[in-house]
Amino acid sequence: MFITLEGPEGSGKTSHIPYLVEFLREKGYTVFPTREPGGTSIGEQVREVLNDLKNTEMNARTETLLFQAARAQFVEQVIKPRLADGEVVISDRYADSTIAYQGYGHQQDLSQVYGLIEYATGGLSPDLTIYLDVDIETGLKRKKKAEEWNRLDAYTVEFHKRVRAGYLKMAKSEKWVTVDASQCWDDVQENLREKIMAALAPKK
Repeated sequence: MFITLEGPEGSGKTSHIPYLVEFLREKGYTVFPTREPGGTSIGEQVREVLNDLKNTEMNARTETLLFQAARAQFVEQVIKPRLADGEVVISDRYADSTIAYQGYGHQQDLSQVYGLIEYATGGLSPDLTIYLDVDIETGLKRKKKAEEWNRLDAYTVEFHKRVRAGYLKMAKSEKWVTVDASQCWDDVQENLREKIMAALAPKK
């Protein structure tokens, strides 16, 4: 099963995944955690370019294409082989981040962005997407406190509001479930475990 965690900055995706992995392994699942952009040697190099605060001149289309380059390598080198072996893959972000950030955030043509994603992923979509929702102000404060500020974090508040609005539209899909990330950390973790176990349960 391919599970992705999505959400605006500071929603807690990265902090929750290690504990979800430990929980699922204790339940007997073979789990592989990963992240985007990254997940491969090539992808991590692209991640450095995308996140570097010095790259302020980066065009929105350049940004979009770099994400797809990292994603294409990620899908072929990591996700497909792991899924073929019957593993549970949990990714911190995937293609929906591109729709939210490069599509809604940068206000690019969504049909073109979807086309690029289709090409990069070969049509591979998650079995379950969990959206961790938090208001923008709270999320950005958390991110600054964690001292993980990067080039995308530094976009305007208006940009991040468009990103969240995009996520909220996508979260209406039947393959998405939403968790209120403004709750205390333990409650969010418990909700995430419940959502994932429900998805992994054998269908009757």
